[in-house]
Amino acid sequence: MTKTVLITGGAKRIGKAIAIDFAKKKWNIAIHYNESKDEAEKLAKEINDKGLNAFSFQADLSIGEESKKLIYDVVNKIGNINCLINNASIFERDEVNNISIESWDSHINSNLRSPVLLTKYFEKQLPQALNGNIINIVDQRVWNLTPHFVSYTLSKTGLWNFTQISALALAPRIRVNAIGPGPILPSSRQTLEEFKKQSMSTPLEKASTVEEICKAIQFIISVEGMTGQMIALDGGAHLSWKYEDFKE
Repeated sequence: MTKTVLITGGAKRIGKAIAIDFAKKKWNIAIHYNESKDEAEKLAKEINDKGLNAFSFQADLSIGEESKKLIYDVVNKIGNINCLINNASIFERDEVNNISIESWDSHINSNLRSPVLLTKYFEKQLPQALNGNIINIVDQRVWNLTPHFVSYTLSKTGLWNFTQISALALAPRIRVNAIGPGPILPSSRQTLEEFKKQSMSTPLEKASTVEEICKAIQFIISVEGMTGQMIALDGGAHLSWKYEDFKE
């Protein structure tokens, strides 16, 4: 039986690379997007043109009920979901002295509440006879706290804690793990030179790659004794007091 993966934020950047990698391994691909309709449909077409199976699904995951709708839209279109990749997130800067209710709510709703709800409905749709995997894309900064990006960091720290909680709650049928990326791709607010400087400040003096993210995901899926863990793919940034955090 062909397995199905749902990738939130699957139309661009890391999510797109994950979708392409799963497609190469003959999985059915559910590509979630919010506003990136053109990119999601183009990616699905590229995968389908290779004789594989991909569909795009729209949902605004900052709205509570959209998480439930997304899961059941995928199940109704493709079938039961075997693997959930909680990749979609927002990343905006705020500090303790300028944090706003709007920033707090948007980060918590999109980066924490939505993965929690998606996990809930993923478990409900998975038949008792099947095992499943959930992989949460968090951030190396959950192990390397800074005073910057307060709402974002708290949302990702919460997701890392929820990874461990849900690993306990859903075992043995569903394994839950996380990946903590560091610098992978330049932010839209970074120049290439700024990204290179940030990457060079890691102990390994380089950025990780989307290919490494994909390899880590496949490793997690293949190792059946692994749950409640996080793999930091960050060039060692989480270890380094000298690491230069992202700046505007």
